[in-house]
Amino acid sequence: MSDPAPQHSPAMVEVHQLRVSYGTTPVVHDVDLRIDEGSVTSIIGPNGSGKSTILKAITRTVASSGVVHLAGTHTATLSRRSMARLVGMLGQVRDAPTDMTVRELVALGRSPHRPWFHPLSLHDRMIVSEVIEQAGLADLAERTVTTLSGGEAQRAWIAMALAQRPRMLLLDEPTTYLDIAHQVEVLDLVRQINQQSGLTVVMVLHDLNHAGFYSDHLITLEAGRVVASGAPSQVLTTDLIRTVYGIEVEIDHPTGADWPRIHTLPRGSVLTGRDLR
Repeated sequence: MSDPAPQHSPAMVEVHQLRVSYGTTPVVHDVDLRIDEGSVTSIIGPNGSGKSTILKAITRTVASSGVVHLAGTHTATLSRRSMARLVGMLGQVRDAPTDMTVRELVALGRSPHRPWFHPLSLHDRMIVSEVIEQAGLADLAERTVTTLSGGEAQRAWIAMALAQRPRMLLLDEPTTYLDIAHQVEVLDLVRQINQQSGLTVVMVLHDLNHAGFYSDHLITLEAGRVVASGAPSQVLTTDLIRTVYGIEVEIDHPTGADWPRIHTLPRGSVLTGRDLR
């Protein structure tokens, strides 16, 4: 008797034959992908490979062709309000008014759940306080967003997205411009939220070690096409990194861990003659 087929979690995202062009320039070519509900997936690849564009296509913020299903529903049938209840999206560019407090920013996340111009309900205020606490911002709730450090501000924006009570969180380069300590702080928060609530997370990341450590699944893009998809230990190989990024790396696996640890090697003549042992 053959072994039973492996059981998959339900799909949160299913994309078939996705194509996106900017003007007459194609940037995403016939992409097929699947993201399991409750997983953390990172999209990796060089600059200009289409990573951010795919997130925008999933949320219909750029024109595209092909089929996208979210939680089994074709996105073409979703209203903007329904989409916002299903997906929390944080892009790379975010600006808050100079006098807006953290609490006021987070409260904006409740907009998809109440009529326009209606005040926050008691239920809304409870959710706002809950996600502020979850993001570790209780002591900063009445501070204006512009006075926060980069890491604190990023956590405030994530809290705003969480206040939407979405089933999926999309993060476009959430660690850009942050120092290493704040990068880890933000990614720890994202993984903690995933583990505690089962929230599906899709991130665009550049740091391959972060992508490997914090993700269940990786999708690698090159020139608008998916060239690899799978567990970090399957995707992050020396051959793939050489092919996609054009660099040489050494990879080891910490004892007992299922994630690869990547060490980049210098290229060119800069270190010619140096002993690299």
